[in-house]
Amino acid sequence: MHQTASVDNRSLDYTLKADAEGILHAVVRGRMEAGSIGPLWKELASKLKKNRAGLVLDVEKVDYMDMSGQALLLHFSRQMQDRNLSVEVRGLRPELREIQEEIDCFDCRPRPMQRKLSALEELGRAAVNLGRDTRQFFSFVGEFVSSFAYSLTHPGTVRWKDVLSHMEAVGGRAVFIIALMGFLIGVIIAFQTAITLRAFGAEIFVAKLLGLSIVRELGPLVTSIILAGRSGSAFAAEIGTMKTNEEINALQTMGLSPVRFLVVPRMLAAMLVTPLLCIFFLLFSFIGGALVMLSMDFTLTTYIHQLKTSVGMTDFLGSMVKVFVFSILVAWIGCVRGLQTGSGASAVGRSTTSAVVSAIVLIILADGIFAVVYYMLGI
Repeated sequence: MHQTASVDNRSLDYTLKADAEGILHAVVRGRMEAGSIGPLWKELASKLKKNRAGLVLDVEKVDYMDMSGQALLLHFSRQMQDRNLSVEVRGLRPELREIQEEIDCFDCRPRPMQRKLSALEELGRAAVNLGRDTRQFFSFVGEFVSSFAYSLTHPGTVRWKDVLSHMEAVGGRAVFIIALMGFLIGVIIAFQTAITLRAFGAEIFVAKLLGLSIVRELGPLVTSIILAGRSGSAFAAEIGTMKTNEEINALQTMGLSPVRFLVVPRMLAAMLVTPLLCIFFLLFSFIGGALVMLSMDFTLTTYIHQLKTSVGMTDFLGSMVKVFVFSILVAWIGCVRGLQTGSGASAVGRSTTSAVVSAIVLIILADGIFAVVYYMLGI
């Protein structure tokens, strides 16, 4: 059977023929567009009602295909799949196949209701996920420590241009938000403590409380949380996008280690820049506190003297150690979540969200451990 549909100088030729097994072969040539596919659509629909074997759509000779042609392929492919019959689309050019895969994601068919899992099944699934995460954690730690040690002993192998680029993204572009947050938190804490201390006529101690709380706790904590929201999520999104685009597989095919190539530069950048961001945060917090103290008619000399008597070098070094550890946690979990990205349109979004949530939980947990250790050490 051979038929031709021609509308406004646009032509579509096709042949429909069943083989010995009853599989219907549709060989299409020309332009598959809205004005020409009507007869083909009707005839395919008519013949497939009686077909019990399968369908082969050969579009190798198609010169042009608009969304109507894509819809025809998708419609009859799904129709055969729903009837548990074989279907094959042959000769679809790569650019058209990409469009076909994209529109195939928009599934308008009713989906079957998923069975609600029991509490025991949910617990089992959570245990499996925890075991998988734990195994991947130790695997990643081992691979990272190996790659990091190799980079330290062979600094020429480190991609320093990438490190500088990530330092700019992690540090340079975060200075404004760090300074703003530090200034506002300094002002807020100074006003809040002043309200309480005023009842005892002890506003002078606002500077001491501000210095202790900012240097020992809030400086490293807030800096790290901002880092998790900005850079940890960016690491997960960048690496996750590379994972979904098969770029990670391409690196491995070329014999390049993704950890050494992608993770080490990002972690080095975070470890080098985050302590500097914390110092910026402390500085602008003190500026905010100074403005509040000056509004209470205290002199700047008095404010600085109170700060110096309340905060020592030990407090500052302890703060730097904390923020350094936090930076490792944030960069590490961002890169791990990126490498764990699955497939699908929402996979990168899930990895990004998981990176931020996991980083904040780890920061709070590590901060609690630091509080206990510092207490036992008398710091």
